[in-house]
Amino acid sequence: MRIMVTGGAGFIGSHTVDALLARGDEVVCIDDFNDYYSPRRKRENLTVAQTSASFHLYESDIRDFQEMDRIFSIEKPQKVIHLAAMAGVRNSVKFPLLYEEVNVRGTLNLLELASRHGVRNFALASTSSVYGASKEIPFKEDSAATKPLAPYPATKRSCELLAHVYHHLYGLRCTALRFFTVYGPRGRPDMTPYLFTQAISLGREITLYDDGRPQRDFTFIEDIIGGVLATLDADLEYEIINLGNSQPVVMRDFVTIIEDLLSRQAEIVSPPLPATEPPLTYADISKARRLLGYNPTTSVEEGMRRFIDWYQQEAA
Repeated sequence: MRIMVTGGAGFIGSHTVDALLARGDEVVCIDDFNDYYSPRRKRENLTVAQTSASFHLYESDIRDFQEMDRIFSIEKPQKVIHLAAMAGVRNSVKFPLLYEEVNVRGTLNLLELASRHGVRNFALASTSSVYGASKEIPFKEDSAATKPLAPYPATKRSCELLAHVYHHLYGLRCTALRFFTVYGPRGRPDMTPYLFTQAISLGREITLYDDGRPQRDFTFIEDIIGGVLATLDADLEYEIINLGNSQPVVMRDFVTIIEDLLSRQAEIVSPPLPATEPPLTYADISKARRLLGYNPTTSVEEGMRRFIDWYQQEAA
């Protein structure tokens, strides 16, 4: 199977690429290697993939419709997993126009081309942030999700709706995957697990909002990849599916896990929770279990041990 992975040099993207190659798929990887974080790190993420004859890399921007059309014409992907995006909730408040341009227009380009070029299955990354501060706990996919707290989740909800349009009008099979706080080796340096691990390792302060009372549904990367591959294989018509761990962790407890693994105490400052942040994320994953056989098994303690092992090797 020939599968296109956009954002394939990123955290989730590079793990997806490696997993697809390992099972024998051909992979068409698209990434623009922008400087939201280190392009060098992204290139290192593809070290293993670059050794495979089944791996094809295009350093291209999904906003460039003509270039994307050229790649679709050359490579003729049978399926697409669309992970490329501007990520980060708080950063989207600073750069809302950029987030709309990349996330919404870039996704629309890919949906249009997937439809024109006969792609069988289009899976796209969404986010738990679309639920905002929902009082419906745990978060279920049939929630209206009409009150996002920042531009980033608003763009992702827009992408889900556009995917439905392309399914409705053209029969394009689309699945939107709502990821819940993904972490693990190769994790982005702007995300909490990396920021906290780095700061505690170096004896620097960490910012723990609202005295650490918020809760987050941390989901290990290998569990997420299992859900992504199952989605590509399932060829569902149109679905929105949560991929989480369904075991929210109190943030102060999360810090304690890192402290124990590093054998160091955190220096903590605790401002109020920003308006962009919900007090809780909590995935109902019954739909993912039913449709995909999704079954996350990695505890936060084990996942963070594996992340910190990777982090320490990188920092050495």
